[in-house]
Amino acid sequence: MTRDRAYFFCGVGGSGMAPLALIVKARGAEVEGSDRALDQGRNLDKFEFLKRSGVGLHPQDGSGLTGPHQTLVASAAIEDSVPDVAAAKRVGASLMLRAELLSQLFNDAPVSVGVAGTSGKSTTTGMIGWMLAQAGASPTIVNGAEMKNFITPETPYASAVVGEGEVFAAEVDESDGSIARYTPTIAVVNNVSLDHKSMEELRELFGAFVEKSQVAVLNLDNEETAALAAGPGEGKSITYSLTNPAARLIGGTPVPAPDGIEISVADQHTGDMARLTLQVPGVHNVYNAMAAMGVGLALGMTLEQTAEALARFTGIRRRMDVVGTRGGVTVIDDFAHNPDKLTATLDTLHAFDGRLLLMFQPHGFGPLRLMKQEFIDVFAGRMTDEDVLVMPEPVYYGGTVDRSVSTADVISGIAERGKRAEAFPDRAACGERLLELARPGDRIVVMGARDDTLSAFAAELLERLAKKAA
Repeated sequence: MTRDRAYFFCGVGGSGMAPLALIVKARGAEVEGSDRALDQGRNLDKFEFLKRSGVGLHPQDGSGLTGPHQTLVASAAIEDSVPDVAAAKRVGASLMLRAELLSQLFNDAPVSVGVAGTSGKSTTTGMIGWMLAQAGASPTIVNGAEMKNFITPETPYASAVVGEGEVFAAEVDESDGSIARYTPTIAVVNNVSLDHKSMEELRELFGAFVEKSQVAVLNLDNEETAALAAGPGEGKSITYSLTNPAARLIGGTPVPAPDGIEISVADQHTGDMARLTLQVPGVHNVYNAMAAMGVGLALGMTLEQTAEALARFTGIRRRMDVVGTRGGVTVIDDFAHNPDKLTATLDTLHAFDGRLLLMFQPHGFGPLRLMKQEFIDVFAGRMTDEDVLVMPEPVYYGGTVDRSVSTADVISGIAERGKRAEAFPDRAACGERLLELARPGDRIVVMGARDDTLSAFAAELLERLAKKAA
């Protein structure tokens, strides 16, 4: 980036755009943006925060783009029909992809930590950022989600932290292939599985990412990531595992609790041991934390220092967030949207008593079409006979997309395998059904991505449960 440019972010309220816009603003550039959600009156608190942070806001009608001094920052999926794109071309503004701008900032940092993988990126990035902040490193952090530890009354949306130190830690996305732009000092890969691309494409992308790094932090309990340790990461890896004695960091037997998990971790290179007590539940968070510990070791921290910092990590918004309990029914808001994340959520919640009433809103027709069978397999294989799944149609914000696969196709596949699953035309109908089914001891779980209004939907369900109980 250059400070004498004016940057205009299309979709400035999005989980990927907002943190980047805030960092560019903090580094002295003029920042403006537009968002369809703002035009529709959604998530107004977030836009008020952006405005207070110095981000100028405009309708998404092209009116905010006025001349060649501006750079329009857009996602890879943006279409020419979007008014901001047409306006940028008309007035001579340059166009830059979000990943291009982020990778410039990332690659220019003295020490860059890139967190990649199919699942757990946001939590692992938050853990690394908090751990380094606690160590006094004052890192800059770009996350795709809100980090609870950094939320304050002045910063209610903490997906970005502007630090004064040398470390730049960022969540790195493979879904659009932009991971190829990053040259990390430290590359973190927790897991690799089917999500947005074929496995062949993913292996190539993650392999190149690891190969470019100086140090690779890799999970040996994931088959694909273990192959990276034996391939491009060989000789420069800090590996971790719960089962593989070849790993540098070895975890003992996890001890789960409803609000966290505990495990001992040994560093086989130094002989050090630490007791890791997390405030976030689930074995998947043990892997996220061990990845963060590996980064800490690479940056000169002791194992005990990493464990002490991670014990104070309070989590990420929309990662199994308990919204509240009313009338004996607990409402949980969760980001799960691909097979790995859905599996982690279901396994963690099934470790404790209570029927699950699930609402899963797919994050697009493309992902639904790509992962239809995997969604069927996860829900049919992980739901109990008592659990109930309801699904609306996927998130759709317009544009050209193949809508040949619907949620009804997933629901029928799950129902054929003997589990209770129902399709509904929209989310409101799903909510009615969940409230109709709910009884004391149940847990309602709202799952999905790419839609900030899911949290408001979960809060509304809790409010209606309170009225029902009264």
